[in-house]
Amino acid sequence: MQRSDPTSRVAALNARYRHHAASDVLAHAVCDADAGRLALVSSFGAESVVLLHMIAVARPATPVIFVDTAMLFAETLVYQHELAERLDLRDLRIVRASQADLHGHDPDDTLHRTAPDACCALRKTRPLMRALEGFDGWITGRKRYQGATRAALEFFETEPGTGRIKVNPLAHWTPEDIRTYMEENRLPRHPLVARGYPSVGCQPCTTRVTGEEDPRSGRWRGHDKTECGIHFENGRIIRQGETA
Repeated sequence: MQRSDPTSRVAALNARYRHHAASDVLAHAVCDADAGRLALVSSFGAESVVLLHMIAVARPATPVIFVDTAMLFAETLVYQHELAERLDLRDLRIVRASQADLHGHDPDDTLHRTAPDACCALRKTRPLMRALEGFDGWITGRKRYQGATRAALEFFETEPGTGRIKVNPLAHWTPEDIRTYMEENRLPRHPLVARGYPSVGCQPCTTRVTGEEDPRSGRWRGHDKTECGIHFENGRIIRQGETA
């Protein structure tokens, strides 16, 4: 079946689901022909369990893509394994950079110190883009409150240059909405949250955050960088917020 262009599909989807709740947007999107074949991309980070639980309820066979950078906290890997079993995620796809790419571009695992953008591109962005080949779109955990560039974020948007769409079911949610959903559904939190890590990324590039700091301030501390690079607008990296 030949699809209409992504812009038309996104406009139709936003009009169709504009007044729906987050869980309804997700449940309908994974079955909507205009959305096409979707995958959920999850970091299994501090807030990821919300979307993972929603997809497990709505359609547990939905592909879930997890990028293992080989630099993640051990706690994240344990959490990922436990959530996959608890939520009965039936199509979990763990992707990594190839050994050839790692050997050619970061043989001593120090690229994150000198060129963090290049490290993220090598270990996260490129493997993810390969994993998304064959999909019409992907589901993210981005939210409006995460920064000025996301203040007008819609449930559905185009991904320039790829022909894919992005689905943002939690676009209108607040931090309180996240906490309430987790409490009401008795979902386990990432173990590092209680230890001062409200945003969890790779171990070498994530530090603890004090109560007075922005939750994202512990990511790439000391660098002019707040985003791993998997989100783009007009071909440029968006340096705000995180994935699911």
